[in-house]
Amino acid sequence: MHWVLFFDGECGFCSHSVQRLIKFDRHKVIFFSRLQGELAAKHGLASYAEKGGGSMVILRQPDAKIFTHSDAAIELARALGGIWKLTIIAKWIPKAWRDAGYSFVARRRHWLSRKLAPTCQLPTAELAQRFID
Repeated sequence: MHWVLFFDGECGFCSHSVQRLIKFDRHKVIFFSRLQGELAAKHGLASYAEKGGGSMVILRQPDAKIFTHSDAAIELARALGGIWKLTIIAKWIPKAWRDAGYSFVARRRHWLSRKLAPTCQLPTAELAQRFID
């Protein structure tokens, strides 16, 4: 099984987060695609990149189930496996609360990108294989 993480390709914070995720994904089961790309448009996901409250989106293969907001973060941790699977306990927190926390960060991601990741890094040739559009 593999997952496709759709992220805001115009957000430095999001790009920085992808670079960190690549380091944690030892089994190389997560692939990446920009929400502004053709694959996101094909699945009707482009609106999730909206500047006011964007969201990463997880597309799980082979069942094509889509996860957004806090559910996407939990599914992402599940995909990473190992100690990350412990985040499944976050499912016990009411979804409205989880999504409120997620949205709090999402609304501030452009500000955070100036603080944490002012520039985007280009992937190496090896990592470029995990980016699809």
